Amino acid sequence: MKTIKLLNTFAIGLPFLILLTYPIAKDEAFINALVSTSITGFIQVILAVKMIFSEPRNTYLQIYIAGVILFFYIYLFNLNIYYINNIGDVLFCLPLLLAIYLSVIIYKKNSK
Repeated sequence: MKTIKLLNTFAIGLPFLILLTYPIAKDEAFINALVSTSITGFIQVILAVKMIFSEPRNTYLQIYIAGVILFFYIYLFNLNIYYINNIGDVLFCLPLLLAIYLSVIIYKKNSK
């Protein structure tokens, strides 16, 4: 569990570490930080899948996985089937909320 906490902390801190290069890289630092948020999401999904295999009956992890599936379902529906402009607002907020939610789960499990 300690390894999962360390990996999650790295994943959350990665965009901020890249932003520290702003004095050198200028605008590229912002672009790279935004791109690295997808790496953060990928790491968190992998951690959640590992955790759910360890505890398949954990309701909080099931809600997280359902949220990730819902995000991609809405994204693909909006992109390929029927585009609705207002759905973009939801899609913008959902990954941040999922990242916070999984981090809270991980840090609470680690404090027990």
